Amino acid sequence: MEVIPAIDLLEGRCVRLYKGDYERSQVFSENPVEVAKLWAEQGATRLHLVDLDGAKAGKIVNLAAIEAITNAVSIPIEVGGGLRDRSSVQQLFNLGVNWAILGTVAVEQPQLVQQLCQEFPQQIIVGIDARNGLVATRGWLETSEILATQLATQMQELGAAAIIYTDINRDGTLEGPNLDALRELAAAISIPIIASGGVSSITDLLSLLALEPQGVTGVIVGKALYTEDIILKEALRAIGPGRIQDIPPNLDFSSFA
Repeated sequence: MEVIPAIDLLEGRCVRLYKGDYERSQVFSENPVEVAKLWAEQGATRLHLVDLDGAKAGKIVNLAAIEAITNAVSIPIEVGGGLRDRSSVQQLFNLGVNWAILGTVAVEQPQLVQQLCQEFPQQIIVGIDARNGLVATRGWLETSEILATQLATQMQELGAAAIIYTDINRDGTLEGPNLDALRELAAAISIPIIASGGVSSITDLLSLLALEPQGVTGVIVGKALYTEDIILKEALRAIGPGRIQDIPPNLDFSSFA
């Protein structure tokens, strides 16, 4: 299973939100490029970038930071947040981003998702962010009446390469992943699922690894890496591949400020 470090960008800084609440953000670094390089050096095989400002504004906002990160590391990168039109997606691919993550438009403009999946095969991932099983949109500020499993099935039919499933009530809480919701989603679709939200320990990662035969092929880890509840090298040894190197285990994020 792939362990994917998350870098959430807010006003150019690396932050984590609590349950998607912009008013409850915690800054971990003023220099997200150095954080990206750290995760790459520790053996990450992919990075997950979220433009939090973009998700709220409906357009890419942290483009400079995204470009700087893509130029600084050689591992694949996926980016989401505020991608509401073709030009935004093309802009990311022009920078060297490998996957674009579509969220709000999956609900509001499914025909655009289909178009982009056809134009950029295997490069479009749909992010399904759910609150109590219902899909949230526009930076998690609005909740629809659409079930996560219903949207996932539709996006699979339209050609999405994978689904990133985030349980908003678990995100940034370190309370553990929503295994029941992931099992339900895995039973509904056959494309890969990447789990996100609440991962707090190696034990959580091992519980997700048990779902790999059902289609949960990756896990995004955010806050637990920054608090060092999970050490990336140890996570990669426990559940997945990676280019393990001799990086000091104790990381001081204040050095990136």
